[in-house]
Amino acid sequence: MAHPRRYSPTDDLLIGLDQALRTVFGRPMTTTRPNPAEGLVEADLDEAERRHVGRLMRVNHSGEVCAQALYQGQAVTAHLPVVRETLERSAAEEADHLAWCESRLRELGARRSLLNPAWYAGSFTLGALTGLIGDRWSLGFVVETERQVESHLEGHLREIPERDIKTRTLIQQMKVDEIHHAQVAGHAGGVALPGPVRWVMKITAKVMTRTAYWI
Repeated sequence: MAHPRRYSPTDDLLIGLDQALRTVFGRPMTTTRPNPAEGLVEADLDEAERRHVGRLMRVNHSGEVCAQALYQGQAVTAHLPVVRETLERSAAEEADHLAWCESRLRELGARRSLLNPAWYAGSFTLGALTGLIGDRWSLGFVVETERQVESHLEGHLREIPERDIKTRTLIQQMKVDEIHHAQVAGHAGGVALPGPVRWVMKITAKVMTRTAYWI
């Protein structure tokens, strides 16, 4: 019976660096899931609509950069192997979102946020810190983050034209996945975060989303 490979600290560092570079500048490692919007008819959007939807997808792309960084930071400092595996599985599905958002940005003629390296660095640090506090708190952070992302995506669905089936289908699948990730983290032992922490998370998310919309 083959034993799982054990990585040295240097290996882990190089793997983490590769993940960071792929997330911010390259193509992330994804699962085999197909893009849910692939093959759907492109909507006839006017210039203002296309620009607005493109900016919303830039926000979502930056959000997925943050999600990758958070999960990777939390996995690095997770105390229990089972918690690390849970975080890594969710991160793999979030990588799908990142690739899907990237594809939609190209189709809309929009660009990534120029601040993605900063979003990644800050989110990785935050994820690592929550992991150091303890696995239950780290998983609780995932639960709250995913719930806020779910609300954020629902807000985008209200803004995107009904005829833009490609973007709406993409966001709806992302929303389903975020709900699932919150449930997984909760079942794994995540605890409810204090009210002030949830409030700070909401304020921080608003700053990021409003900035990424423009920059």
